[in-house]
Amino acid sequence: MPSAVTRRGAIAELMAGAAFLAAAATTPARLLADTPGGACLSDGTLTIDVDAAMHSRILKRAQPLTAMEPSDALRLDDQRIVDRFLLLDRTQEAVSDAHGAGRRHVLRGSAEGRIEKRLTVTFLDRYPGLALIETRYRNTGDAPLAIAGWRAATHDLLDHPDGAWTFAGASYPDRRDWVQPVKPGFQQRNFMGMNGSDYGGGTPVAVVWRRDAGLAVGHVETVPRLVALPVAAQPTGTRIGMAGDEAVLLAPGETLTLSTAFVMVHEGDHFHPLDVYRRLMAERGIAAPAIPEASYAPIWCAWGYERDFTTQQILATLPKAKSLGLEWAVLDDGWQASEGDWKVDRTKFPRGDADMKAFADRIKAAGMKPRLWLSPLAVDPGTDLLRDHPDMLLLDRDGAAQNISWWNSFTLCPAYPPVVDFFRGQVRRILADWGFEGLKLDGQHLNGVAPCYNPAHHHARPEESYEKLQDFWKALYDEAIAINPQAVIEICPCGDSFAFHNLPAMNNTPASDPESSWQVRSKGKTFKALMGPSAPFSGDHVELSDHHDDFASSYGVGAILSTKFTWPKDTDHPTDKLPPGGFVLTPARETLWRKWIALYRARMLPKGEYLGHLYDIGFDKPEAHAIAKDGRLHYAFFAERWDAPVSLRGLDPGRRYRLTDAFTGHPLGTAEGPVATLPVRFAHALLVEATPVEGTSAA
Repeated sequence: MPSAVTRRGAIAELMAGAAFLAAAATTPARLLADTPGGACLSDGTLTIDVDAAMHSRILKRAQPLTAMEPSDALRLDDQRIVDRFLLLDRTQEAVSDAHGAGRRHVLRGSAEGRIEKRLTVTFLDRYPGLALIETRYRNTGDAPLAIAGWRAATHDLLDHPDGAWTFAGASYPDRRDWVQPVKPGFQQRNFMGMNGSDYGGGTPVAVVWRRDAGLAVGHVETVPRLVALPVAAQPTGTRIGMAGDEAVLLAPGETLTLSTAFVMVHEGDHFHPLDVYRRLMAERGIAAPAIPEASYAPIWCAWGYERDFTTQQILATLPKAKSLGLEWAVLDDGWQASEGDWKVDRTKFPRGDADMKAFADRIKAAGMKPRLWLSPLAVDPGTDLLRDHPDMLLLDRDGAAQNISWWNSFTLCPAYPPVVDFFRGQVRRILADWGFEGLKLDGQHLNGVAPCYNPAHHHARPEESYEKLQDFWKALYDEAIAINPQAVIEICPCGDSFAFHNLPAMNNTPASDPESSWQVRSKGKTFKALMGPSAPFSGDHVELSDHHDDFASSYGVGAILSTKFTWPKDTDHPTDKLPPGGFVLTPARETLWRKWIALYRARMLPKGEYLGHLYDIGFDKPEAHAIAKDGRLHYAFFAERWDAPVSLRGLDPGRRYRLTDAFTGHPLGTAEGPVATLPVRFAHALLVEATPVEGTSAA
């Protein structure tokens, strides 16, 4: 927002008035020729028809996806909606910038004789079907203009007989699915700020799609913004758009500038829009870092023993983990005396720092790589840090601290330099002094924080805490890589929908406490779009999957295998969350674990190219995923039970393939590209490996 704008209250998560969000045009869809004074903006794939009132509709090529409707609106402080702007003029020009060549259209309109709307729509040659949209409102009257909220790029994707699905990148305390069907009554605000005391942030993109076409909306700012991306079922379709509830008082001549949005039409599920968003943001300077080889190594985590672990339990398990082919050993929560001070628990490590270094050395001597758990930004009541440095706390407008529910802790402000320096020091201690080779940065509060009003921080704006969280993580990442260029830095915001702006500060991403195998797979597909088709995504502890042993869901989406088994017996202090029989590696489990880990190490599918465009995770049945690696295609099909043909897509035209069940090694016949069908019968999962037959070539 321009600095000249006078603010009336802080940005907060306020529910927009029902009339504002529910307002929809009743004007029937019509051709531009029937709307005198309008404009037709198009790149040949995406067409935006604009009428004389600056209402618009979206077409994919010649196919209308929405009706003509008021996609943009202001809500004034008296709750009146301003959504009709007389189109005054339009200009266009060729442009070239970081995104390459394109064409920019500028439309100017006026409402009530006191509000000027300036809409800039830019099509990019390298991204057909997408438009960047900049919206500005200027007070052209002679009195202040009080704005209570706004919406932009809001459309209803028209109904299809088969229904619709949605992806939304917001975070909620109930840890809901990121990918969901849109059922009658569905409504999700998708606020990008805090939706709980310690759940917030996310990827600022929402997608809705039908079997034949979809619509995506998001913003492309290089810092997070406190906006919402609501998705809601409507009588005639599914609404999607962007909205804000910032109260703003515009003096005469002042301008309100909204976050730069994008609108995209597409086919298939959410993979393609997120993949395009990733590439756009990389051109703007926000991209995942280079991935070290060690990031793909399979993982054993000591969390099976939970906080009451003993060092003897962990050290005794290392030989078994090594023999299974696991390469990382993660020391999880419980090594510290408290969250905040991060002093070593002397009951487990009597010599403190010296014992932590010796412990890391023991893991290396066992032939594994040591990684250590840490929960930055959390501080417990009663700690020395909180007593000596209360100035580090993130405070709300009433002076209250932001709670972290899991540890009964408070949140420190990531935009306060002493906080950054403190945690850079922790990184140096763990990696340089103790010799750990990776960090597991963990906690649902890592994804987003509330605006900070602590007067000791002298923030220019309270939102700095939220916007500069990405800088905090990048500072820690840079510190780690300076110490060890091959260090693996994992951020695990438990259950949150990952904040895209934090991705440059991590080179390993877990499924982050999945609550089902569906979440493992849908999160995996999402990460392969947001980080790239060879993203180092971990399925997280397999014990969190369906039946506590579903390696197939991780393997099938190209995820790194991970487990937290105990051995030779279970923990002495079991919890109610244990699966039947606990986490102990029984002989039967060992046989299964060993087979999956050997298959993973032999194929290393995370390093392949995840082909997210081949299958629609919502509409294709059975659910299917495909990965290309070393000339082979690896398919994964999932259903409770299936007895019918499956489609093998992406094969080279004219080339024959030998088909094999990847898990059992049993032959399944042959197939010829580009698309083949295979009659199969399976329960839960089927993995098919397609190997080119020598002597055949693509047409």
